[in-house]
Amino acid sequence: MSMVYESRHGKLGILVGGGPAPGINGVIHAATIEALNSGIEVIGIREGFRYLMEGKVVGTSLTHDDVSRIFSRGGSVLYTSRANPTRDDALLRKCGQALIDNGISMLLAIGGDDTAYSAYRVARYADEHLGVPIRTAHAPKTIDNDLPLPYEVPTFGFETARDTGARLVLSLMEDALTTQRWYVVVAMGRKAGHLALAIGRSSGATLTLIPEEWRARQIKMKEVVDVLVASILRRLAEGRRHGVAVVAEGVAEMMDPADFDQLESAERDEHGHVRLAEINIGDTLRRQVRAELKSLGIDMRLVSKDIGYELRSCDPSPYDIDYTRMIGQAAAEFLIGGGRHATVTIQQGSVVPIPFTDSMDPVTGRTEVRIVDVDSSQYMSAYKLMVRLKDENADDDVLISKMAALTNLTPEELMARFGYLMHAAPRPF
Repeated sequence: MSMVYESRHGKLGILVGGGPAPGINGVIHAATIEALNSGIEVIGIREGFRYLMEGKVVGTSLTHDDVSRIFSRGGSVLYTSRANPTRDDALLRKCGQALIDNGISMLLAIGGDDTAYSAYRVARYADEHLGVPIRTAHAPKTIDNDLPLPYEVPTFGFETARDTGARLVLSLMEDALTTQRWYVVVAMGRKAGHLALAIGRSSGATLTLIPEEWRARQIKMKEVVDVLVASILRRLAEGRRHGVAVVAEGVAEMMDPADFDQLESAERDEHGHVRLAEINIGDTLRRQVRAELKSLGIDMRLVSKDIGYELRSCDPSPYDIDYTRMIGQAAAEFLIGGGRHATVTIQQGSVVPIPFTDSMDPVTGRTEVRIVDVDSSQYMSAYKLMVRLKDENADDDVLISKMAALTNLTPEELMARFGYLMHAAPRPF
């Protein structure tokens, strides 16, 4: 798409929605400088749509001095919120009118798909019901890397989260070796396993489990526990009593809710249903795996650890600093030149705006989640290096006998118990 547009006038508003991600300040920095250098006033809008939904702009005019060095800092100088103006037309009206009253005709929304959709709906409402057009651009942000961009294009913050998460897991791997124990590490990623897989690959974790491995079918907790138990047995058979398993939180999202009904510690609603969002999946898996190992006659030390919030507001890596400054500059240029309603991406070194209407459902506003391709060479390379039961182990009588000898099972009983895992896992090419 051409980046040459008819010139427009007005102020540029910048806001941030959703969870933090490293690089937000880089977008704010570059977009502000590009606009100021073009003679456009920039309004930094605090806490996303929160105050706009009350009919007011809470923020300040940004200057060169305000944004000069913020690109190397984590967090967001404009803060963020998950306020959702699309719940009803009254909220859309308040947001649109507040922007119009403050002379903001261009809106840069930094966030995920919800933030992009909110900005688009506010702009549409202003145009169709208030008679004043507002042009929007979206800077795609999430450490989950699950927005529907071309496969090779990461969302900003992902690479920093991968780097920081991998360093944490590397430390845990050394601790696991030193103390002769296992860690079950749960990584963020509610709908897709990109971050967990990237952390597992970069740290050389013993194995990584992501929801895509089950190819959209419902996951049974027993399967997840069995995978972990079998991996621990295989490591023991190889003379190693330590390891680190990385599990994407999306695995729990896709589990059969009935599997949680037997958990005595689970919080429940007024109807007695388990509150899935309140379940500590790492600790649940730790206890289930430990109990299963004990039933097999093995006493193993396991520790659960969640990593996610530690990754969201850390200082961005040089990659994300460079990447977000490019996006911020390009987004401001796009809007100032008359562009409207698009996600601004960098593809193969070039700026490529993707119209909102090309990536979102016009009714729900939801975009298709980008998931891990478990048939790709990238995934299969990671899978081959994991220590777990695989197809090729089915005929390895020596390994099966060693694993069985560690338990109170015969080799035949062990295969009857865990053999199905060898055929359930993805097959290497």
